[in-house]
Amino acid sequence: MAASCVGFVLIGALQALYGPSIPALRDTYGLSPSAAGVGLSSHFIGAVAGVLVFDRLFGRIGNRRLLGWSYLLMAGGAAGFALAPTWPLALGLALLAGLGFGGIDYGLNQLFAVGFGHRSAAMLNILNAHFGIGAVLGPALIGLVGSAHYPAVFLGFAALTLPLLLCLAGVRDEAPPRGGDPETGAGTGTDTDARRRVRARSLATVLGAFVVLYVLHVAIESGVGGWEPTHLETIGYGATASASATSAFWLMMTVGRFLVAPLALRWSAQAIIAVSCAGMTGCLLLAAIPAAAPYAYAGAGLFIAPIFPTGLPWLLRAAPRAHRAGALVMAASMVGGVAAPPALGKAIELAGVRAVPLILCAVSAVCLITTGWLIRAASPSVLPTSSPAPAPVAAPAAERTP
Repeated sequence: MAASCVGFVLIGALQALYGPSIPALRDTYGLSPSAAGVGLSSHFIGAVAGVLVFDRLFGRIGNRRLLGWSYLLMAGGAAGFALAPTWPLALGLALLAGLGFGGIDYGLNQLFAVGFGHRSAAMLNILNAHFGIGAVLGPALIGLVGSAHYPAVFLGFAALTLPLLLCLAGVRDEAPPRGGDPETGAGTGTDTDARRRVRARSLATVLGAFVVLYVLHVAIESGVGGWEPTHLETIGYGATASASATSAFWLMMTVGRFLVAPLALRWSAQAIIAVSCAGMTGCLLLAAIPAAAPYAYAGAGLFIAPIFPTGLPWLLRAAPRAHRAGALVMAASMVGGVAAPPALGKAIELAGVRAVPLILCAVSAVCLITTGWLIRAASPSVLPTSSPAPAPVAAPAAERTP
């Protein structure tokens, strides 16, 4: 447990190290700002690949070995990025580090989602809160030593990753069950092709809704993080106050996950996400009022915090037959984090910077509507089941715990 949290501190720090290193990267390799930013894009491409590769291998060759290789890939890629003599080689090594990052991110999230039973949502919030700690510490360390010393920071990061290999003995080597086999029930006389098609359509619709929820809430997260300083300066706040308010947004995301952990033991995942989406929507609407904007953005960070970790156990209960469900939504959220900023930028270009909170509020409202639809559509009484029903006997209502 402790080693997993340290691992999440490290992957949070790694993702956050690229941005503050851009000035030194430009000087070292003679890059334009956009070319220097490709380093983070390479990292994200590797992370998406890592999620998908880990999912394909999950439970086949042993979780211990897969996590071990992921830690090695991340450490080796980070060390190589620090020492790369050319920019193309550095990009390749950033992609390699991202591959390990994605394996760790997906692997630990998946193990926590299925391994703690009714406590999974609480444990996932604690795990992902440590990602936020790393995301705060990484840039702070670069700021302390100076961006010119980014190679030393990346090498130190790689060195800190290696001891985690010694802590993998406590990882269950075989995967806990992730749900039904797609073939299960296919040969029963009552499970007709028509019923299987209905189930497939229902499952695809539910998975699509979860993908929408994850992509859009990550878009809001990156949108606030990227556009809050510009919006606050436009409405009259100074650069220092705007930067501090943005830091408060990220800090509240971390605090929010710690705060929700005990609540997740009492409230259902769907209730927490519904309240989170409603609160996020209200805060972003309030951010359109200049006097309230810094505090409203901080509140949005508090409410958005539980959505990602709390949604995973709900997803696995709502779609137990979908073996790739977790990988699909995690990969989609990563792609959304890359694709959303340009799309939001185009909308802001058309509507003006002052419309930032209203645009984000509209996206948040879609998250709220999607959550409401999922609460109804993913309930056991609505989703078709695959259990044979030769007699009109009522199905158990408590198929999954709230």
